[in-house]
Amino acid sequence: MGKKVLVLTEVKEGKLRQISLEALSVAQQVADGGEIWALLFGADPNAYVEELSQYGAHKLYSSCEESLAAYTSDAYTQAFVQLIGQVDPDVILLGHTAMGKDLAPRVAARLGAGLVTDCTGVELVDGSLVFTRPIYAGKAFQKKTFREGKIFATLRPNNFKTVQSPVSTEVIPFQPAMKELRTVIKEVVRKTAGGVDLSEAKVVVSGGRGVKSAEGFKTLEALAEVLDGAVGASRGACDAEYCDYSMQIGQTGKVVTPDLYIACGISGAIQHLAGMSNSKVIVAINKDPEAPIFQVADYGIVGDLFEVVPLLTEEFKKVLNGAAV
Repeated sequence: MGKKVLVLTEVKEGKLRQISLEALSVAQQVADGGEIWALLFGADPNAYVEELSQYGAHKLYSSCEESLAAYTSDAYTQAFVQLIGQVDPDVILLGHTAMGKDLAPRVAARLGAGLVTDCTGVELVDGSLVFTRPIYAGKAFQKKTFREGKIFATLRPNNFKTVQSPVSTEVIPFQPAMKELRTVIKEVVRKTAGGVDLSEAKVVVSGGRGVKSAEGFKTLEALAEVLDGAVGASRGACDAEYCDYSMQIGQTGKVVTPDLYIACGISGAIQHLAGMSNSKVIVAINKDPEAPIFQVADYGIVGDLFEVVPLLTEEFKKVLNGAAV
């Protein structure tokens, strides 16, 4: 018998986030012939219903309530719990994003439900869903399943393939009863400019103390731009004020799983590896041939990043321009 799967979708800068499409693709597998429902807060559903229908959403529950226009844990928790109570899904999926990491535990606690976070794999084994998640900073993996109650999980971006399965989507307005909101968003101030989202980027060019200065990061930005990627940093580079902490990758920063991770001037401390060691292909550029980063790298270049990175940038330009012809 198929399951009813509810996916909370996220919009960023007017576009559905990639992880939302990945979650809907997982829902197709999880539903096992059942229904897939998408949930959208604070945005015009008509702008996204066509794309959501391509990824198998049979219903789109939507609320344009003013208090949901920007994320606050208070308002979103109330609205999410109310919708779950109304539609009673068997499975609830969210992205393991800044919002998902904050919201999912709150909602699970309200519902008295179990929660599996940061999942990198989902499979159906003997009729039961089995979730795979990393532990010990990615050194090992554990498998989790639910014995009873609702199945509730967050999914790590860039770990699931998107699969289109077009259906007709019904848009259903949802009006939550909001009570005692303690938080109101007055203004959103962004420290970093737009561009590719670091947690969802297919290519990440990351710099460490070896970049030497904020000016040095411009070399990495040029390479990332050519590869349509994002720029990240080690904690050491952030502590040295070469860049903003929003770019930090590691145990106390963001966790990324790109197709290609280029580490420039990063020694490879265990705290940094925790945030990027599951990248599909790792390229390390460092002057020190004994740097620990080379132990996890698929490809290593021993050399000065200020000589190597510009050469890579020019070569990638030639290759990509040639492919576009």
